[in-house]
Amino acid sequence: MKYMILLYGSQQDYDVLSGRATDRPAMSAEQIAAMHQHMETFHQALAESGELVDARGLSEPVHARRVQVRQGAPVITDGPYPETQEVLAGYTIVECASFDRATEIAAGLVDPDAPGGYVDVRPVLDGVEDLAG
Repeated sequence: MKYMILLYGSQQDYDVLSGRATDRPAMSAEQIAAMHQHMETFHQALAESGELVDARGLSEPVHARRVQVRQGAPVITDGPYPETQEVLAGYTIVECASFDRATEIAAGLVDPDAPGGYVDVRPVLDGVEDLAG
């Protein structure tokens, strides 16, 4: 079974990662390198175990667009969205034996130093027939 692990962040997270201080200090080059090394090592271990399907980070919310349809016409809103504090920042897709194993993997992507940090784990459906279950 495949599972998608959804990672969340905020524009503020992207800002400190880019060296721009907010109400939090900007990350140092060493902190950024350590974060990248952790992600590389983490995903390499999943690749070696045969459980990694895909993993990607997403650009910062300022580069996003929200598309809605109102009265039959598309309405486009450029990001970031003031009403949204958190956005999807990236994902990892794994193929493993169980939801419990996917959850165990996901725990390695939660930043223990981020208060209230979390990721979501969701099964990936193979087709519409999976919706009935």
